Amino acid sequence: MINTSGVSVRRSSYVSCVVAVMLSCITSAACAQTIAITGGRVFTVSGATIDNGTVLIQNGRIAQVGANVVVPADARRIDATGKWVTPGLINSSTQLGLVEVGLENQTRDVSARGREAIAAAFTVWEGFNPASVLLAPAREEGITTVVIAPSGSLVSGQAAVVDLLNGSLSDMLVRAPVAMVAQIEDARSAGVNARGELLVKLKELLEDTRAYSRRRAEFERAQTRDFVAGRLDLEAMIPVIEGRLPLVVAADRAADIEAALKIARDYGVRLIVAGGAEAWMVADKLAAARVPVLTGAMNNIPQSFSTLGSYQENAAALRRAGVDVILIGDTGTGDAETFNVRNIKQEAGNAVAYGMSWDDALRAVTLAPARLLGIADRYGSLEAGKVANVVVWSGDPFEFSSRAEHVIVRGTEITTPSRQDLLEQRYRTLPPDYRRP
Repeated sequence: MINTSGVSVRRSSYVSCVVAVMLSCITSAACAQTIAITGGRVFTVSGATIDNGTVLIQNGRIAQVGANVVVPADARRIDATGKWVTPGLINSSTQLGLVEVGLENQTRDVSARGREAIAAAFTVWEGFNPASVLLAPAREEGITTVVIAPSGSLVSGQAAVVDLLNGSLSDMLVRAPVAMVAQIEDARSAGVNARGELLVKLKELLEDTRAYSRRRAEFERAQTRDFVAGRLDLEAMIPVIEGRLPLVVAADRAADIEAALKIARDYGVRLIVAGGAEAWMVADKLAAARVPVLTGAMNNIPQSFSTLGSYQENAAALRRAGVDVILIGDTGTGDAETFNVRNIKQEAGNAVAYGMSWDDALRAVTLAPARLLGIADRYGSLEAGKVANVVVWSGDPFEFSSRAEHVIVRGTEITTPSRQDLLEQRYRTLPPDYRRP
């Protein structure tokens, strides 16, 4: 028998401590290197593009960006000559770290049942898995920040922003909550039979939240009428009706988008439309209401009766009308939110191919989502003082053949291999016996 006490235990504890210290170092700005990315074509997003530019990173932040930056002698240099440098990409609609295996319920932490299909108090990030094997493939493709969002029901719950670094949830969390998530497309999932009933239920929730916010004390003494939702859900909805927390409403059909616009106008809600397959049909109304749209550029084939008006030029048409467009995965299969979070750069490339300007496409996966999420003071562009989420690309990041050569998150280059990398290394050189017929 192996003695598991004494030296073995001490050795195990020592290894655990070393690992803990290493992880702490990886995720803290204090351990971040001074890095100088030199000679590249620097796309600041917020300002002019700088040819032969330098991005200097210190203590996890961008210290300087320019053509004549003095590089400290102790800085680690990354030669970006002939390469493109951008902010880390932001994917604003994912279930990364919430779903591991789609058909295995034990690995799905993305939806809550809620009372009356209302789960406003559900904080989805508390079920986030920071050790998910799906994080590394996304990061390897230049995605450094994602929104993790719940789904299902009428009101699904609250979304959060996380950085894709190595560490715990508390290390990765950027801001929570950033939005309340709802949908007005699928009546059955909300326990009703028709779209109109679904809209009535959403309006009833907003009315009840108003009443509850004025009569909390009476509610606690059971001196109010019954409300459609429980106390915690009503509390969670108060920032929505007060305009402090945006309401992301999944809606594809033009008529549903118009209905959402009316609700937002009637109740003073800060609306964000997600999906928006037919948003181009009401682009002028969205622009007038200053309502941003989260949409993709990969679909021109209807997935349902709600998306009969799918149009691959949707993102470009919305942008021409003056709508703020944030590009997200839009495959219609669910893979875009989990396994293929990394495909956001292909969405941007296709948006450009179908009429969106290249600058608008880059902005739609960097600064535009940062502003929408309330983190633009720290994220979304290459500016002094901002968090050092930076990617060095072999070429145009929206070209299929380009790859992310260096991915820096909070000032530290992360090279943790993905499962795909490990499998490639394992089977690159097979033992002789494997080759025999």
